[in-house]
Amino acid sequence: MRVYLSSGVADIGRRLRPIDWLRLVELLMLALLALQVARLLWAVVTPVGPYGPWQARRADIPSIEARKALFASFDPFFPAGPPQAASGVVTSLALTLYGIRVNEGSGQGSAIIATPDGMQNSFAVGDEILPGVVLKAVAFDHVVIDRGGAAEQLFIDQSQPTEAVSPAEGGVAPAAATIAPAPQPPTGSPTAESLKRDVGFAPRTQDGRITGLVLSVKGPGFTAAGFQPGDVVTQVNGRSIGSAGDISVLQNQIAPGARLSLMVERGAAVVPIALTLQGQ
Repeated sequence: MRVYLSSGVADIGRRLRPIDWLRLVELLMLALLALQVARLLWAVVTPVGPYGPWQARRADIPSIEARKALFASFDPFFPAGPPQAASGVVTSLALTLYGIRVNEGSGQGSAIIATPDGMQNSFAVGDEILPGVVLKAVAFDHVVIDRGGAAEQLFIDQSQPTEAVSPAEGGVAPAAATIAPAPQPPTGSPTAESLKRDVGFAPRTQDGRITGLVLSVKGPGFTAAGFQPGDVVTQVNGRSIGSAGDISVLQNQIAPGARLSLMVERGAAVVPIALTLQGQ
């Protein structure tokens, strides 16, 4: 009896051995790997026919009439639309516009304007010309000023007639006469006294700093020196104008026998002017 009980207990102990969990996880991983391999083989060997025919997307090319209408509505020179005509009125202020300088890079610029007292000065966009009058914008032949919130236009004075060219004998001008030679920078030999007496110098300010000297007419020596109304001196003997003290430096250099090499802004051009001052 005792022998039978001991053998039965041993048999139950063998049946209740602890489960090998690591072995079990390994078997599950192998089963999943086998399932994935089977799915891959099925995807490779399955024909494409049951999924329907495949066709690449075709380009949608408009008709010739549609393309003509598309390009007819597009202007490469004015992609944002045609320029609108200016709606401002011509100002009634006693202002005279002598020159305009447009900065194509920034879209800004400056203008040489004479105030009612006859004094010429260079004003940048945003500068105040008169109390309550601000330079708003510049164009190639006019400027726009803001006068108390109203936009007004000021145009360059073009009332002076151009010189007529007399035709050659026989009523037909020669072919060479149809092309005018390029104007040369004026040079003269005024006296030091006439230059001091007949030419006025006023500083031109841009963004709070002096960038040149605006010339004004005070007598006949102005044109004799080769200047024109609205000229702005930017360099004297290779030195740029950059401070108020440069006015005194220029006036000290105006002496009998002195030679002055000036760089002058005239509208949108830069003109060199060489002066040899005579005695007296």
